[in-house]
Amino acid sequence: MKVRKRALRTGWTTGTCSAAAAKAASIALARGETPAVVDTPLPGGDRVTLPVDSYEVRDGRATAVVVKDGGDDPDVTHGAHMTATVSWRPEAGIELDGGVGVGVVTKPGLGLEVGGPAINPAPRAQITRAVGEVLDLGERGVRVVISVPEGERMARKTTNARLGILGGISILGTTGIVRPFSTESWRSSVVQAIGVMAAQGERTLVLSTGGRTDGAAMRLRPGLPEVCFVEVGDFTGAALRRAVDEGITDVLFVGMAGKLTKLAAGVLMTHYTRSKIDRDLLASVTREAGGDDALVAEVAAANTARHAYELWEAAGLLARAGGLICGRVKDVLERFTGGVVTASVIMVDPDGRGPVASSGEAP
Repeated sequence: MKVRKRALRTGWTTGTCSAAAAKAASIALARGETPAVVDTPLPGGDRVTLPVDSYEVRDGRATAVVVKDGGDDPDVTHGAHMTATVSWRPEAGIELDGGVGVGVVTKPGLGLEVGGPAINPAPRAQITRAVGEVLDLGERGVRVVISVPEGERMARKTTNARLGILGGISILGTTGIVRPFSTESWRSSVVQAIGVMAAQGERTLVLSTGGRTDGAAMRLRPGLPEVCFVEVGDFTGAALRRAVDEGITDVLFVGMAGKLTKLAAGVLMTHYTRSKIDRDLLASVTREAGGDDALVAEVAAANTARHAYELWEAAGLLARAGGLICGRVKDVLERFTGGVVTASVIMVDPDGRGPVASSGEAP
């Protein structure tokens, strides 16, 4: 058994790293200084000191780079060179723009201006505050351009294109901190994706837990626009709350046995470190599906939900037992939304093929 010998490290969002780079570049421009570290404000009022990787000062502008550290829960932007270039402008205040590697917003629903850079409101405020700690923005004016070399390549591993964010990554972070296994950027992208879908006038939301289930969902509902499909990961609860806020009433959830079993037990945060498979539930479902005492005992001792899945399959009970699990998930999702949402649930096999079972209804 692997034993963790130290606490998990927190990391810093693209927003925090951009704010640190912007503050460092502002210091270099205004004072001619290039500090090795910068004290940076976080959205909640706390502060963090981050190292500056490099500077370049010339032709009336200054550039600083802060390398993003995702801590012990890094995402695709871990190691990104978050770059801020600051230059003077005639008008007082700050003009914030995106450069190479920062996505451009092409669809409504993100709370950002279409045609503008994908820099979310909290990071915008964070960057403005960081620069304002160096310069009196009521008297002086600067233009701040955030760029991310390799950002366009990184974005290919995200859902940005589906959201209508093209050409690079988003600058994210509501708290400024990446806590291990919180995957704040994923949660943010889930919430944003549902907002974009609603802004397009779509009313059927299809949630999946990852790449294979997302692919399965698209094959199962080929008539729906791509914007309707959202990889929810472990954040089913956050997705459902946003769906309710947006007035979405039809939800299809596509998953594999493991995540569905946790949801069937009422666990909306399904990360493996935060929840366990309910073997009593699996045993109860097995009995209800017609399994004999021996099979019930085997399932009760199963190592994983996939093990239970294989036992059901071998006994010819997969469709029945899987359907019962899907039915329970349907009930959990609808109760969580106070009956506002009508849910349907489909189980696919471990390779993303199927369906192998369903709650018996389709949105």
